[in-house]
Amino acid sequence: MSPTPTRRPYISRTSGFASGADSPRQVLDECIAAIEQWEPSVGAFTVIDTQAARDAADAATKRWRNNAPLSAIDGMPVGVKDMIDTADMVTGMGSPLYDGYTPRFDAASVQGLREAGAVILGKTVTTEFASSQPRGTRNPWDTARTPGGSSSGSAAAVGCGMLCGGLGTQVVGSILRPSGFCGAYGFKPSVGSINRGGSLDYLSQSVTGTIAASLADAWGMARAIAERVGGDPGYPGLTGPLTLPPPQRPVRLALLRTAGWPTLAPAARTSFEAAVERLRQAGVAVVSPEANDALAAVEAATTEAQPMTMAINAWEWRWPLGSYAARDVSALSPSARERHERSLAMTQGEYAGLLAKRAAARAAYAALAAEVDAVISVTASGAAPLGLETTGNPIFVVPGSFLGAAGVSLPVLNDNGLPLGLQVLGFPQADAAVFAIAGWIETALLG
Repeated sequence: MSPTPTRRPYISRTSGFASGADSPRQVLDECIAAIEQWEPSVGAFTVIDTQAARDAADAATKRWRNNAPLSAIDGMPVGVKDMIDTADMVTGMGSPLYDGYTPRFDAASVQGLREAGAVILGKTVTTEFASSQPRGTRNPWDTARTPGGSSSGSAAAVGCGMLCGGLGTQVVGSILRPSGFCGAYGFKPSVGSINRGGSLDYLSQSVTGTIAASLADAWGMARAIAERVGGDPGYPGLTGPLTLPPPQRPVRLALLRTAGWPTLAPAARTSFEAAVERLRQAGVAVVSPEANDALAAVEAATTEAQPMTMAINAWEWRWPLGSYAARDVSALSPSARERHERSLAMTQGEYAGLLAKRAAARAAYAALAAEVDAVISVTASGAAPLGLETTGNPIFVVPGSFLGAAGVSLPVLNDNGLPLGLQVLGFPQADAAVFAIAGWIETALLG
């Protein structure tokens, strides 16, 4: 019988580091043991560097013993999605076009992690160019199922304790959906909150975010990065306390059903509705679109969020897909070639029209902020689908990306015993607030 995947939180253990009762090296050794157990069947990594990780963990152990940690995540074993540059490891981007490619410099997010003392244990599998073509990683809860994508390796590795945290990216649903499928915590920041420099991730809805073993770890990683390298140019970057914001009970939550509602699996619906009822019993008003005009306007404005996002992405992929196709079109997957062909059929005017519709949806969402504290939904229609040919339908998570909102996936739902995330969406540039609410919701639902 296969073991049950177990997450490995980090920040909650740091209280024992100064005394020597626990240490970053001990946590790392546990992660390496988990890799020996899980990696042969899961395949979450493209590169693992245990010796460099041990050296970094030993240095972090000394800092904690001397009461001089660099940050709350000093010594945390993390992985870096293989879309994000690392100067000491190959960055393959899920494509044969980048086989053996080693950047000369770290990406901004990796620089931030290193300056905060995080231990980079390896690179984690991404779908091709963080898009739709899977690269073989399996879900640790059931290796016949997808882990989701495109941050496949980070979610799978965190979900079974091979890592305490991992970097992910999201333009459609690539952080929240795999986190939900693999039983991990996911954080999709507001657009612009974490510096994307050094990541082949130039799309206008894209963000760099975190997948972690606890809310505290997800926030701590993201905040440590932003403290050191800021947000995207023109954005102030993620702000708030350096450690997890204290829980904040919401007064009103909005139930965003999304266009995916009819596809919700019966057991997933039961789990979600039970969570909603428990929140109501705790005194939180959970409003539906039928009872709130502002929410109804958001639901209407996001009904076509998925096709509009795919069209926006296609245009924005004119480069570098055009350059890749000119070099070796045969090295691109069928889905990448189709995206390139779609971009060539679009006009600049069509793209401008899509941006106008997105701006109108974001304005409707901004109006909802005066009515509710946060928005809740699920991260997918149900448990991770069987098979490795796709990463699952992102229909429940694409609205948050379309709206540029901050979002958290809480591993508190299930579909017939398999993980499913509760999605908590906040409002742009109010990321700390969504963590405070998510923390209260987690306690209300799990005790």
